Amino acid sequence: MGPDGAPGQAVPWRKVLWERQPFPDNYVDHRFLEELRRNEGIRQYRYWAVVKEAGFVGQQLSCVAIFITFWLYMEEGLLTPETLLWTSLLCVLLGYGLHQALTSQTESCSEPRTRLADLQSAAIFLSFTFGFSPVLKTLTESVSTDTVYAMSAVMLLAHLLSFPYSQPSPPGSLSLNAALFASVCLASRLPGALHTFAMLSCALLVFALWPCLLQRMRENAPHQFTGMCVGVCIAGVGGLGSQTLGGAVLLSLALVSVTLLCPLLLVWLQRHKDNIHGPWDEAEIHEDLSRFLH
Repeated sequence: MGPDGAPGQAVPWRKVLWERQPFPDNYVDHRFLEELRRNEGIRQYRYWAVVKEAGFVGQQLSCVAIFITFWLYMEEGLLTPETLLWTSLLCVLLGYGLHQALTSQTESCSEPRTRLADLQSAAIFLSFTFGFSPVLKTLTESVSTDTVYAMSAVMLLAHLLSFPYSQPSPPGSLSLNAALFASVCLASRLPGALHTFAMLSCALLVFALWPCLLQRMRENAPHQFTGMCVGVCIAGVGGLGSQTLGGAVLLSLALVSVTLLCPLLLVWLQRHKDNIHGPWDEAEIHEDLSRFLH
């Protein structure tokens, strides 16, 4: 008798279902593990390559810190809305010029949008935002300040968790809406309607336009992309440190964990990965079946 009470090999075992054989249902012969395959198609990661990609996560976390820093400065009266608006306008013009410079000729031909269309979109957004700023200023008057701060924190966390880091241009609707909702909540606690307008314009720049430019840099200028991520992280820590030392320390620890420790953990765990494939896997159809769909 063979294993599992199977008869001797006088009758060869065949891996078929349509033929009755003198073997138990759970019988396998010695050839069963010959088709075993381990770690098939496993991608090997390099530490610094993972660190570079994790830099996008770190800079997005720093962007949230920079936005909060601007809000703190405006709440304390250390930053006027006029200064923030002119600074945002200058950054938009420089960023738009850099985005156009990084756009290749092929991509320019494939994109139907023109500079006039971009200008019209910006004008429409600014007009509506400026017109509704008095309404947005009084939107949360009946809500307690603690509740507004809690909602803002939850929405900014949702923005970070739902942000499409692999392809952030354009930003995901969920992450962008969460960031703008948090911006409206925070802007409603500022002194005047012009403060609200300046804060929302800054939010559009930080959460909607900046990721598009950074994605363009990642595709066409990878070395500058790395330097830009490092600069944004330093600016986020420095700006938050000018308001609260504890916040700067927490942000620094978060950046070190996200950009250095997590990639190291990923590379280390990759060595212990053990996936097995064999005849027990589900069948995969590799033939092109599109001709049957017509």
